Amino acid sequence: MDYGKYFNTRKTPQSQPLPNQVQNNAGGYSFQVDKWMLLDRFLILGTEGGSYYVGEQALTVENARAAYECIQEDGIRVVDRVVEISVQGRAAKNDPALYVLAMAAGTGNLATRRYALSYLSEVARTGTHLFTFVDYVQQFRGWGRALKNAVGNWYLDRPIEKLAYQAIKYRNRKGWTHADVLRKAHPKAHNQLQNDLFKWIVDGDVPSIQLVRAFEAAKTASEDDLVALIAQYDLPREALPTEALNSPKVWRSLLVHMPLMALVRNLGKLSNVGVVAPGRWVEIEHTVGMLTNRQKIQQSRIHPIQVLAALTTYSQGRGVRGSLTWDVVPEIVAALNTTYEMAFDNVEPSGKKTLVALDVSSSMTWGEVSGVPGLTPRVAAAAMAMMTIKTEPYTLPLAFSTEPTPMNLNKSMSLNEVIREMERIRFGGTDCALPMLWALENKAEVDLFVVYTDSETWYGKIHPVQALQMYREQMGIPAKLAVVGMLANKFSIADPNDPGMLDFVGFDTSVPQALAEFAKM
Repeated sequence: MDYGKYFNTRKTPQSQPLPNQVQNNAGGYSFQVDKWMLLDRFLILGTEGGSYYVGEQALTVENARAAYECIQEDGIRVVDRVVEISVQGRAAKNDPALYVLAMAAGTGNLATRRYALSYLSEVARTGTHLFTFVDYVQQFRGWGRALKNAVGNWYLDRPIEKLAYQAIKYRNRKGWTHADVLRKAHPKAHNQLQNDLFKWIVDGDVPSIQLVRAFEAAKTASEDDLVALIAQYDLPREALPTEALNSPKVWRSLLVHMPLMALVRNLGKLSNVGVVAPGRWVEIEHTVGMLTNRQKIQQSRIHPIQVLAALTTYSQGRGVRGSLTWDVVPEIVAALNTTYEMAFDNVEPSGKKTLVALDVSSSMTWGEVSGVPGLTPRVAAAAMAMMTIKTEPYTLPLAFSTEPTPMNLNKSMSLNEVIREMERIRFGGTDCALPMLWALENKAEVDLFVVYTDSETWYGKIHPVQALQMYREQMGIPAKLAVVGMLANKFSIADPNDPGMLDFVGFDTSVPQALAEFAKM
């Protein structure tokens, strides 16, 4: 009898486990990431839309339990991680950070609860963030003195004009308003202006604060008066009456001082009303200047996913929801490609020979990365991989599912072209060993394999780690494996005991630089 035919550690079907592996959701076997890596995946990727194999509810519960376990083990470390990822803008959405911060403030030990609440203002930077936190925290605790003080300080510590701006721009979310929150927290005003602002928020008594008076005046102002108010007081779009938001004159005035994040969100509307439109060269030049200003991009904390979502939608000339349409301006599309690249941290190339492998299997076509409509893990992986392709001098792009497919991706391609290239590739089952097997068969020299995947591998006759070991031995190259997880599940094809393999979180803005540093180690 050939016992090795049924079990060995060099060539094992993915339907059978290696030591220390667990069954993944596809029925194959992968390594399980620890709860701290799962926490990172949750904070950066979220769980909206679920995955091909796991529904949104089950995936969220799995991640929430991991976050809870981390809090019980080391709540201070959890809060530090939440603050780091949120403040550095490494995630596309702040809701997971607010949720974990609320969990820490409600379920941690006394030191953790105090520590979490001390960072409320840093993580909840806007009124919308505050409403979201308040809604979450009530699911873990009641309104004790510490919570009231922390929420009250969110209002008391802000300069009066900035607080007024928050009250005007972010008026409600999740059923909460500033009046509701102030009634819960009962902050004691430090001065008369604060007291007057709180009274206006709760009772409607208009204070002498100029921005508030401008907001009140805008409710009944004519079009010309609105333009003057916007110019004088820098009123945001949210401060204007709904009927005014179809006026090109109003939007032209808004555009002059519009922050970058607001500009990216409103590109479709600006084009729909004819402000940023073909032939409007002054407005186009201003918009392109904003979208390609590296300093403004870094200061805004805009995330690549937000830019990618805007680019995808704007390029189509119609909104994802609703009936809004517009004429696409090619200069804006080109500028958004630049915005996307600048939204990542500055990357120093490693100079290593890199094979960029994109999982295009069926499971990668399901769900939404960070809740962005149409942004599947498959498309997101291709967009993120382009940062490595544009940065590194030696790259081999490869797509795989049940077959490897070399891809025609190059440094000059726009994101739209990359997405169209991805859409043409057929998908099927998942065999994450294929990048290493293809490289070995073709005698391709590779220092670093970068695999973008959900690690739900099951199809192959050999595990990815075994394929990498085979490549190392036969090619004589100590190749490394970087696994970029594109979903917040608990699986990885990287062996945690091999120092030449490492897990990264998809669409973490620090990943391209971290990959380069890993390659050089």
